Amino acid sequence: MKISTWNVNSLAVRLPQVLDWLAANPVDALCLQELKLSDDKFPLQALQDAGYHSAVFGQKTYNGVAILSRTPARNVVKNIVGFTDEQSRVIAATLDSPAGELRVVNGYFVNGQAPGTDKFTYKMKWLEGLRNWMATELAAHPNLVLLGDFNITVDDRDTYDPEGLRETIHHTTEERKHFQALIVLGLTDAFRMFDQPEKSYSWWDYREMAFRRNRGLRIDHILVSEALKPKVESCTIDKLPRKNERPSDHAPVTVTLKSL
Repeated sequence: MKISTWNVNSLAVRLPQVLDWLAANPVDALCLQELKLSDDKFPLQALQDAGYHSAVFGQKTYNGVAILSRTPARNVVKNIVGFTDEQSRVIAATLDSPAGELRVVNGYFVNGQAPGTDKFTYKMKWLEGLRNWMATELAAHPNLVLLGDFNITVDDRDTYDPEGLRETIHHTTEERKHFQALIVLGLTDAFRMFDQPEKSYSWWDYREMAFRRNRGLRIDHILVSEALKPKVESCTIDKLPRKNERPSDHAPVTVTLKSL
């Protein structure tokens, strides 16, 4: 079973690229972030024609998340339970497959702008709310994957300039503590379960030829529950779509699971 995450940075712009990627990579589920469109503008039919059901939580112009899956999603939840939020940032659903039942939580984590700002304070509260909810979700769903654009680098390996960017947004001690709080719940960073090439990133700025120079960050993550950890066969970043004309600034990340 293959589960992927991809911040597409506008599905209206990137839909042809998503369809092409799914045709070349027929994963069981693809979690999208930054749809930047409302539910009524979501391309349900085009994705259905490609063989995917869609659970959608859109928002005009900003944010928006969706779970595309081979089988219909059930028990869909939108946003963090117990945390009031006007933004469309989280969607969770249970998926059924020949491999078993799987709870998928797809998040577009708050960017945070910069330490000391109101947006950073919002990010800290949002992350605390997520952690509290994940404790409940894990208790109810042993087979759980939390994935998406976390807007957090886990450690110095996840950034092209660890010293120059230290304690800037995505690199702060506070953000990384919140990431580790999720790990303490019993989640594991699937990408770091395997030997990976040095300077493996999932996001590159559009400016200053960042992708060509590989000046990137790994901020798109897939965390798996303790029950799933023995089932993880691989976790990879596909840089190829970043070479497209008018690409997203993020690349897809995929985890492969054995039968549950």
